[in-house]
Amino acid sequence: MQVFLASTSPARLMLLRQAGIEPRTMAPDVDEDAVIAEVQAAEGRLLPADEHVLVLARRKAADVASRVRAEQADFDGIVIGGDSMFEIDGEILGKPYTAEVATRRWRAMRGRTGVLHSGHSVIRVHPGAELREAEAVAEASVTFAADVTDAEIAAYVASGEPLQVAGAFTIDSLGGPFIDRVVGDPSTVVGMSLSTVRRLAGTLGVAWPDLWNRA
Repeated sequence: MQVFLASTSPARLMLLRQAGIEPRTMAPDVDEDAVIAEVQAAEGRLLPADEHVLVLARRKAADVASRVRAEQADFDGIVIGGDSMFEIDGEILGKPYTAEVATRRWRAMRGRTGVLHSGHSVIRVHPGAELREAEAVAEASVTFAADVTDAEIAAYVASGEPLQVAGAFTIDSLGGPFIDRVVGDPSTVVGMSLSTVRRLAGTLGVAWPDLWNRA
């Protein structure tokens, strides 16, 4: 049983490897802003964070699954797509990209709790059969330490780590010590809920141990 990760995210790749799976990876060809604009225009409303991440996870998985089927007719396995957004007090925080934005966010997040929304799509690809999909959103709340100092924030931002991650933080690297509590599957905050992916694979008839392929 083979696995394709519809992402080049190092965090999602690391999670699967830690869970005993060495996936193949393929970057999805999806214009995220255009997809969301299209869906919101069609529905005449702004998508809340949970729907936003699910729409993108499904589009990413579908794009890679169709390409895998077209290029590798004998592929037998699953394609996993995901997307994440961090929300605090109703405001969605994407990647900060600059040190100034990251610093401002961290000063505002001290002592507060936000929610990481993670969309998942798992598509079963089997020779001679129709593609089948299972999807779900996982959520985990994150509480930041209230006593994080300005000096600590400056040092963390200077490391560069928070600039390219949703919400401007990680829990599995330098940012972990500045987080007091996570409620929910911790892997959700890293980038993908492994327990959710396991359940989705199971609904498609795929037993999780059948995906283990790392020594």
